[in-house]
Amino acid sequence: MSMTPQQDFVMKTIESRDIHFVRFWFTDVLGNMKSFAVSPSELEGAFSDGMGFDGSCIAGFGVTQESDMLAYPDASTFQILPWRPSSNAVARMFCSVKRPDGREFEGDPRLVLQRMVQKAADAGFTFNVGPELEYYYFESSEGTKVLDRGGYFDLTTLDSGTDLRRDTVLTLEGMGIPVEYSHHENGPSQNEIDLRYTDALSMADAVMTYKQVVKEIARKYGVYASFMPKPLEDEPGSGMHVHQSLFSSDGKNAFFDQGDPLGYNLSMTAKRYIAGLLKYAPEFSLLTNQYVNSYKRLTTGAEVPAYLSWGHKNRSTLIRIPGYRPNRAEACRVELRSPDSAANPYLAFSAMLAAGLAGIEQELDIPDPIEETNLFEHSRWCLEGKGLEPLPLNLGEAIERFKSSELMRSVLGDYLHSYLVRAKTEEWEEYQKHVSRWELDKLLPIL
Repeated sequence: MSMTPQQDFVMKTIESRDIHFVRFWFTDVLGNMKSFAVSPSELEGAFSDGMGFDGSCIAGFGVTQESDMLAYPDASTFQILPWRPSSNAVARMFCSVKRPDGREFEGDPRLVLQRMVQKAADAGFTFNVGPELEYYYFESSEGTKVLDRGGYFDLTTLDSGTDLRRDTVLTLEGMGIPVEYSHHENGPSQNEIDLRYTDALSMADAVMTYKQVVKEIARKYGVYASFMPKPLEDEPGSGMHVHQSLFSSDGKNAFFDQGDPLGYNLSMTAKRYIAGLLKYAPEFSLLTNQYVNSYKRLTTGAEVPAYLSWGHKNRSTLIRIPGYRPNRAEACRVELRSPDSAANPYLAFSAMLAAGLAGIEQELDIPDPIEETNLFEHSRWCLEGKGLEPLPLNLGEAIERFKSSELMRSVLGDYLHSYLVRAKTEEWEEYQKHVSRWELDKLLPIL
């Protein structure tokens, strides 16, 4: 089998840069990075026939009696790892996972997104996303002692993450991942680095690389970086606001229409896409907010939108229409603000795209926007009294909405859908058994 030009480029680069190891990257179902190293002499065969590995050791990838899997490297994702020594250099490629008979493995999250991206392409669209990922630095993984007491946009000695963010940004850009901006976030020792929008598959790969780079640079400085949704009880959680848009085959933004009667420059396609997100957000919450801890961020009264709502510039709504460049077609987009940075980007992006496309296909009507009301200032009972539906209040509710969702089953397939229901139900039941410090402090003295 002859190699493609990209594969040939990889082989020549490995030889010219004296690369001794190539790491094959892929994720388990929950989005945890998995990897094994391959020597350059094995690469040509890996491109054509894949490299075998034991899938039974990876969450969601199979059981012992049917554990053999093959990883096929994607040559377009080849990058040298800058944090590894320049001598005996190490590179990486993302992989697709297949079964030994050549069939695509239905539990591969990257495959799910590839299929959804193809569905959008068949409808004439390219799906672009631009996520804003937040995270915390702690002194170690053993606790939550922060490095500083800085706040939003601080640029003082309060911001101990300046050098870490700088090195992280330089490393990402050295790997071909453009960064829009970075800054200290609202919480102490909380930070944010935003990636420049691109197509969804490239961005999902970039998000996984981003998380790895953040942790590697933190380790270099002797600290720990965490993407846990709500690590500190009295401080903000870490979100992953996702900016998204559809571009048509002629390169124009299908979300932009200067004739919008609302004055938001939103096309009917954009409005139906938003309606789809709103309709299906409770059903895909398990993918955008997949842990018990995720719902501590969504439901603790912090400034995190948790009700099905949208508005122009209104940051208290679930979906916002950013207004930074209102008359530039390429800047028109919608921002979903509920996802957290612990989500598996392949599955989260797939769910968002599926919901938006369903809204377009079903010609759903968009509800009235909420502009003047700050939803963060109103109680749950007040908002529900006004007819606003909340997102699931906990992982248990999210499981039930996801379990009964025909859309999510069709997007993920029976294998992944069933696995996630089982795995997340186990997590929820384990959590339900736990007796917390709060319960002991409140109830033990009086009962």
